[in-house]
Amino acid sequence: MTTELTDVETVHEERSWLFTARDPYGEPEEVILVPCEEGVEAWVNRCTHEAQKLDRGMGAAMRDGQIICPKHGSMFDSCSGYCDNGEAAETTLVAVDVTVEDGTVYLDDSTYEFGHEGGADDDDDDDGMPSSTSHIGL
Repeated sequence: MTTELTDVETVHEERSWLFTARDPYGEPEEVILVPCEEGVEAWVNRCTHEAQKLDRGMGAAMRDGQIICPKHGSMFDSCSGYCDNGEAAETTLVAVDVTVEDGTVYLDDSTYEFGHEGGADDDDDDDGMPSSTSHIGL
């Protein structure tokens, strides 16, 4: 089953498009769509080095067709997901299958079920800050 996500033009204009899907275990998994010469590609929103989010809700940092990890600066090719530099060198992002028909992008990966546009935490009532167990309030 395919699910309509967004259009190619939006991904190219915004540089990335974030959505949350459910993995086979029902757990939320963030996915980013990024521009590619051939249209768009989809990757799990996680650096291969330290599981850092590539898109923290403000769009993925991109330069010259590469996705930049905001923590250590490793750069992943937006079309292949491959990294040849930095802490994540010699690794490849986890791909998510999408298809494009008439300019519309569809989730076409039976491993994932579309949840909603935006990050996994976007449905929470918090202010986007990480939770803390500290007894000190700021």
